[in-house]
Amino acid sequence: MAKGKDYFGMGRLISIILAIIPVTSWLLGAFTRIKEKKILAAVLRLLLGWNLIYIIDLIMMIFAGKIWRLF
Repeated sequence: MAKGKDYFGMGRLISIILAIIPVTSWLLGAFTRIKEKKILAAVLRLLLGWNLIYIIDLIMMIFAGKIWRLF
């Protein structure tokens, strides 16, 4: 399986499965931003990631294979 761009380089299928589960999508999205040293984006993802950002991430992961970048 080819390496994906998000969720720490996991494959696309694994990333889609993790994006479907709200808690893992929320946490892994924030951890990914912290890893990229984008602290503001990580904080926004932790505060707002459980609703609108979750839905956008899920759609983007299914169709584009990567999560949505705020900044």
